[in-house]
Amino acid sequence: MKLSFYGAAKQVTGSMYLLELEDGYRILIDCGTDLEGGKKNVPEESAAIFPFEPSMINLVLLTHAHIDHSGQIPNLYREGYEGQVLCTEPTLELSDLLLQDSANLHLQKLRSLEKKKSLSKKGRALKSSRFYLSNDVRQAIDNFVPLAYGRRFKFKEDGWVTFIPAGHLLGAAHILIEVMNNGQLEKICFSGDIGRHDYPLLPDPEVVPAVDYLICETTYGNRQHADDETPEEKLAEIIKASCVDIPGRLLIPSFSVGRTQALLFTLNKLYENGMFKPIKVFTDSPLAKNSTKVYEKYSRYLNSEAREMLRDDEQLFDFENLIYLQSNKASEEIAFHSEPCIIVSSSGMIQGGRIENHVSKNIENPYATILFIGYATEGTLGHKIRSKELKEVVVQGAVKNINAKIITTDVFSGHGDLNDLLRFVEVQKPERLKKLFLVHGDIDSMLNFKTVLEDRKYNQVEIPEWSQTFEL
Repeated sequence: MKLSFYGAAKQVTGSMYLLELEDGYRILIDCGTDLEGGKKNVPEESAAIFPFEPSMINLVLLTHAHIDHSGQIPNLYREGYEGQVLCTEPTLELSDLLLQDSANLHLQKLRSLEKKKSLSKKGRALKSSRFYLSNDVRQAIDNFVPLAYGRRFKFKEDGWVTFIPAGHLLGAAHILIEVMNNGQLEKICFSGDIGRHDYPLLPDPEVVPAVDYLICETTYGNRQHADDETPEEKLAEIIKASCVDIPGRLLIPSFSVGRTQALLFTLNKLYENGMFKPIKVFTDSPLAKNSTKVYEKYSRYLNSEAREMLRDDEQLFDFENLIYLQSNKASEEIAFHSEPCIIVSSSGMIQGGRIENHVSKNIENPYATILFIGYATEGTLGHKIRSKELKEVVVQGAVKNINAKIITTDVFSGHGDLNDLLRFVEVQKPERLKKLFLVHGDIDSMLNFKTVLEDRKYNQVEIPEWSQTFEL
C-alpha cells in the first residue's frame, strides 16, 4: 500500500493525496486548488494538469467544500476520471456553489487570455486548458454521492470509509478508511481541516478511533488563537468603537462560505440580546446568500445552540436591518449611504470580488474601519493592508493612503489552534501509530508541531515533500 502527497505538502493549500491499495485500487483524497501560486500540482510547462493519470483513479473522497480541497475536481473529470466523489450532503451542495463560482472566474480569465497578444497560441492553449466552465462543474457534481456522518460505507469488497464530523465548515469531515493490507485490516485517517471547539454554528470536532496511519493538518501548528473573548464580545466591542462611538462604517472582508454565516449568526445574537440598536448590515455577496440557504437547509448538522435558536426564533441569519445585495448597481450605491453601517463582502483576502470596490472607496476614510476575520495569503491585497507596515496600497489600479483603522481578530477562524490539533492527535497512542504525516500548513507550523509531538513521544512524524510516496 502506498500514499503519495500531491498537494498541501509544506504549504497550506491544494490538498491532494493518492492512496494506492495493494490490489492496485486507487483512492484520491481531496482534489484541491493550489491557491499559493506555484508549488506544484504539475510543472507549468507541462500540458498535464495532474501528476498522475486521472482515468486510473477508482474513487475520490472529499473532506469538505473549500476550493483548496475541491477546486480541481471538474478538471479531474475533464481529464478522464469516471468514478464517484463521496462526501456529506452539505459538502455536495456547497461544492456545487463554490465550483460554479470558480467556473465563472475561469470564464473571465479565458476572456482575458483571448485579449493577450503577448502570449503565443500554444501558450494561450496551455493556460486555458486548466480552466473549467459551468458544464464541467455540472458533470462533476452529477457524480457526487452523499453519505451520512458515522455510516461505515463499503466501497469495495475489503474496503470501508466513514465520515466523522470535523467542525470547520458545514459538512466537513475527517475521513476514516479501513482496508486490508498484507492480510491485516489497517485504518488510515485524513483529518481534513480540523475545526475549533465552541465555534459559532458548528458542532465540535468528534474523536477519531485508533488508527494505524494519521494524516493531520497543521494550519495553526505553531500558535494559539490570540483572542480569548467570545465572538459576541469581540464583535460588539468593535461595532461600538467603529459605528456607535463615532458615525463610521465597518468593512468586513469575509469568505462567503462558512465565515460569513458565523458572522451573521453572531450579529443576530447581538441584536436579539439588545446589545445596541441594530445598525444596517449590508451583505454584499450573492454566493454568501446562496451558501446561507444551504446552512438553513441542513440545520440538523449545526450545533445545539443554533438548533435551539432556530426552534425559538425560526431564524438564524435574518434580523432587523440586514440587507442582501444582489446587483452590482446596489453594491455601488452603498458608497452614498450616509449613516453608520456594516458591510460584509467577499473575498476575505480582498483579492477580487466586490470587497475591492468597498475598500477602494473607504480605505482613505479615517471614519472607516476594516476588520479582518480570516487568513490572507502573502501577496494578496488583504495581507498588505493587515500587515500595518504600509502607509499606502494600490487598489483597483490607484494608489490609496491607508487612513482607515485596521483591525484583525481570529475569533471567527474556523481552524483549530495548536491545542485543538493536539486534542485531535493525542487520542492516538504513540505506540499504535505507525506513521503520522503533517500537511496543510506552512513549514514553520509543521516543524513546530512536529517538535511538540515528539516531546509527547510521537517519534514517527513525517513532513512529506510534494510528490513524495511512502510505503505503508
